[in-house]
Amino acid sequence: MSVIFSQRTPGRRWLSLWPLALFLLLMLVGGLWIWQAWPQVMLKSALWQRDVNQQLSALLNAVATHPERAGGSLLLLSFMYGVLHALGPGHGKVVIATWLATHPSKLKSSIVLTLAAALLQGLVAIGLVVGVLTVLQLPARQLHLSGFWLEKGSYALVGGLGILLCWRAIKRLRALLRKPVFIAFTPRHVHHEKCGCGHQHLPTQEQLHSGDDWRARLMIVLSMGMRPCSGAIMVLLFSKVIGVFSWGMASVLAMAAGTSLTITSLALLVHTFRALAVKLSGNKAPALWRQVGWSTLALAGGVILLVAALVMWFSVPQPVGGLRPWRG
Repeated sequence: MSVIFSQRTPGRRWLSLWPLALFLLLMLVGGLWIWQAWPQVMLKSALWQRDVNQQLSALLNAVATHPERAGGSLLLLSFMYGVLHALGPGHGKVVIATWLATHPSKLKSSIVLTLAAALLQGLVAIGLVVGVLTVLQLPARQLHLSGFWLEKGSYALVGGLGILLCWRAIKRLRALLRKPVFIAFTPRHVHHEKCGCGHQHLPTQEQLHSGDDWRARLMIVLSMGMRPCSGAIMVLLFSKVIGVFSWGMASVLAMAAGTSLTITSLALLVHTFRALAVKLSGNKAPALWRQVGWSTLALAGGVILLVAALVMWFSVPQPVGGLRPWRG
């Protein structure tokens, strides 16, 4: 097979980057809007959470005296708290929605990501309370400090994930813009899946989703689940004080189940819309444009995560005397 190549001129290469410039502009505008609106959103969320926490405290008191009557109500309210709490502002939704919207992923693996992150968040809260108050026997203010640094670490992972996605996308874009363009070719042999030449010409679906993606997926789970829910810590702390810690742990796991339901529903929605967009686009655009478009979208996703990480990092209230406001 004879192939004729034509190198792109630098001007035409940079002209192909106009979708990238458009996405970056939109991300900049969106990041500035989030930066301005975030404090007000967090304030309203904290007021709602305070009311629900008071109801949970009342049910925990009732469980201490009549567990057979109030236990079911506590678990149900905890589950609903997890469902509604996940609908509010939070970095977990930003992370999973951005990842699924900008990267091809199987539906099953997407659901596994959300379930693992929700379960990890509940287990981190339980482990934090047990480790600080029971194992180390430290005062409660150390619980606040530990939660503060876990939250900071979670946002740092979000930023690291954004940098990783940007770096990968930029590498792909540079490789695409340097590729020679086929002008004409004369086929001597047509290769296909069963042509009998003994080579593998196309990767399988498993190979497409393998490779080093496990690093990004691990960072997604850790960034979403590493930060314990303040409502869960409050329930665990209060239940330990009144002597119903086992009910407190059950309540936290019910919260995790509710959170996983909401985040999984969001993942299904994003996955469906992405699949629909891919189907509607078809193969109408040239192959190079499609590759540049998806790589640009991945870069935009990395920028979103990086901006969100910076916003949340600087919005975390500093501990005062070892104590800090509870946040959702």
